[in-house]
Amino acid sequence: MRENAWTRWPSREALSREGVPTARRALAWTLRALALGTLIATTFTDKGLHGWGTAAGVAGVVLCAVLTWAFWRTTLAHRLLPSLGLLALLLAIATVGQGVGFRVPALVLWCGCAVSAIERLPLAAALPATSVALSGYAAANNDVWLTTAATAGGLVLAGYVLRLDAEARGSAQRLLAQERAARAAEAESAALAERARIAREIHDVLAHSLSAQLVHLEAARLLIERGADRDTILERVVGARGMAREGLAETRQALSALRGEMSPLEDFLSELVATADGADVTVTGERRLLRAEASQAVRRVAQEALTNVRKHAPGAKVHVRLDYGVHEVTLDVRDSGGTPGELSSSGAGYGLLGMRERAELLGGSLEAGPDEEGFVVTLKVPV
Repeated sequence: MRENAWTRWPSREALSREGVPTARRALAWTLRALALGTLIATTFTDKGLHGWGTAAGVAGVVLCAVLTWAFWRTTLAHRLLPSLGLLALLLAIATVGQGVGFRVPALVLWCGCAVSAIERLPLAAALPATSVALSGYAAANNDVWLTTAATAGGLVLAGYVLRLDAEARGSAQRLLAQERAARAAEAESAALAERARIAREIHDVLAHSLSAQLVHLEAARLLIERGADRDTILERVVGARGMAREGLAETRQALSALRGEMSPLEDFLSELVATADGADVTVTGERRLLRAEASQAVRRVAQEALTNVRKHAPGAKVHVRLDYGVHEVTLDVRDSGGTPGELSSSGAGYGLLGMRERAELLGGSLEAGPDEEGFVVTLKVPV
């Protein structure tokens, strides 16, 4: 709902000194101090005040300063009635000053109240208050009516210009605060996303490594239960140790990838199939550098698919195909099928589910299921 321009207060940012350059603020206070000092000196000299008269004049100046400060605070807090009350006291002091012969201070006080009301109050309250102040000024001023009217109009215009300037500064402060908040939220969101990415990478590396080790250790357990010979059991234990070493290497590689240091995807797949019996890799399409997230997704899916072949179809032939398309890269891992291994029931079955979630986060897809011969895993991620 749009706020009424006549009853709307200037914003707190506009009424405060926030956003005002230090040099401009210092200059403003210096000019105020010089004007006030000159006014006091001139008034007291012209009146020839001594003793109690001087004390009364100084007390009046101090009282006006305190009331002005209080008016500044109440308008900053958007408290209308206290602000109008303080403004009325200042106008009353100006009237009393005019009555006892302090004409120049009274004129200055009337003008200041008129400008301050326009600058700091809602227009519905500012216009009557300014009218009262300018009426007192016009009654006390000895100039011709045209000069008085021009001065009054100039004071109203000056107050309104100050109001617009303050509002513009306040709007700039609000926009700056919103931009800072947006940047902070963006930085926090990026940090959370990076943490999630790191956690996902470490989880996938450990899940693959530990799953591969479990294959060998579970086989070793079964061999021990069946009373197999020592060399056969040792082969499985050595295989588990090799998987542990590969897991450490993959962890280092994942950390390097997070730092932007990754080996080419084709080299990685070639090294991966070299460790698997009966596996080969084919790369088609125009090779290009992928995003770190997409490259990591392809690597993890290839690892998980080969691990599943070892578990569910040991000895099967595996063909890995990487195709660089125009808009997406496709990884296809197919095995020739085979008799389910003794370890086909090991594992929790969350590997491919995690890979599918990773692919969907990148705007891609992962499909896994049996085909005519064996099992096929197909990953598609945009490039």
